Amino acid sequence: MLYRLYKPEDFAALYAIEELCFQPPFRFGRGYMRQLVLDPETATWIAEDNAAMAGFAIVEWGEGKQGPIAYIETLEVLPGRRGQGIGGQLLGRIEASARAAGVRVIWLHVDEENAAAIRLYEANGYRRQGREENYYPRGRAALIYTKTIENQALNLESAG
Repeated sequence: MLYRLYKPEDFAALYAIEELCFQPPFRFGRGYMRQLVLDPETATWIAEDNAAMAGFAIVEWGEGKQGPIAYIETLEVLPGRRGQGIGGQLLGRIEASARAAGVRVIWLHVDEENAAAIRLYEANGYRRQGREENYYPRGRAALIYTKTIENQALNLESAG
C-alpha cells in the first residue's frame, strides 16, 4: 500500500469513494469536497494500491481558543478494503500533518451508529468528550472525540 498526499488529478477517484461510503443526505457535496482538498490549511492523504485508490482522509487545522487545533473532516476506506489497517495508517498520517502544522489537539465527530469508526478512533487514543444531538441528517447524533497529539515522530515515507 502506498500512502501519499493528494494531487488534483485524484479528485474523481476520491469523490467516487465518497459516493460509495456515504449516501445522500450524509454525503459531502462535490463542491464542498473540492474546497476541502484545495484548502491550504488541510492535508488530504491517499491510500493507493496498484494505482487504485483504496481510501483517503482529510484533516483541517486552524486557531482555537487554546491555540492551534485540528479537525478530522473525513476518513474513508472502500468497503472491500476495510479491516486491513488502512484506516489506522491514514489516521496516523493526518495526525502527523496536523502536528507539523503546530497542532496539539485533534478532534472529530463520528456517527454514534458507526461502530467500526468508533473502534478505530478509540484504538488510536481518541477519547469521547461529548455528544451532539441532531448533528447528522435524519436526527442522528454525533459523538465527539479528541486526542492530544504529542511531538512523536512518524515516518511519512510513501511506503507503509
